[in-house]
Amino acid sequence: MKPARIIVLVIAIVAGGIAALLAGRSDPPPVPTPVATIETAEVLVAGSDIGLGNAVQEKDLRWQVWPAAAAGSGFIRKSERPDAMRELTGAIARAPFSAGEPIRESKLIKANGSGYMAAILPSGMRAISVEISPETGAGGFILPNDHVDVILSRRDKMQEKAAGFEVHTSEVILYNVRVLAIDQTVEEKNGQRVVVGKTATLELAPHQAEMLALSRHVGTLSLALRSIVDSSSAKPESTDAGGRRGSVNVVRFGVTSTSTMK
Repeated sequence: MKPARIIVLVIAIVAGGIAALLAGRSDPPPVPTPVATIETAEVLVAGSDIGLGNAVQEKDLRWQVWPAAAAGSGFIRKSERPDAMRELTGAIARAPFSAGEPIRESKLIKANGSGYMAAILPSGMRAISVEISPETGAGGFILPNDHVDVILSRRDKMQEKAAGFEVHTSEVILYNVRVLAIDQTVEEKNGQRVVVGKTATLELAPHQAEMLALSRHVGTLSLALRSIVDSSSAKPESTDAGGRRGSVNVVRFGVTSTSTMK
């Protein structure tokens, strides 16, 4: 073999050995980072909007995958109650649900054939209606779930006999009571801001319902809309914080004077 070919062959062998040595010394490929897995659960949610007082139908419900850590104790899980959709069919919504909102049984009640008003009425309370007009119902700006004061305006014949002239009085007989419905409307729909109706249904304790029923025959009843701030901070009751029964305005020949009735 010629010396030139031998030299080329030696060079090739040396180059191959160096390449193999470098390849053996290369860093190993990085270990792939493990992907974190999130535990999930199927929870029952509203498949569409469910309004206050509406009966829940099976088509209104669906199962949705939810992070198990975020599924609260009040959520209904398919692993625990696979027949929940059938079990809850016919229940009445005591509060509205938005589409995709988890279903909580605390916001539902089994009506057992009763009407929706009886179903959504809290335990121990009564629903009683009072006639209203735009003049006595804040011009139609009172909506379901607003809070109002009930004012009784009447002619005081007892004082008229003693005073010898016509006397009219007005008195707040009920403070901070919740409006359940205006006519047949039990919730605000499509962003409406005014409901002009002929009757307002109020949520009252039994003794308040008796007081309102009697007051209908005594004079004219008006509803005074309360601020939402006042409504959330005060408990419904028939007297104010000072124990007064209200302010009485006595009208004498067009001149009004105000006194306080204990």
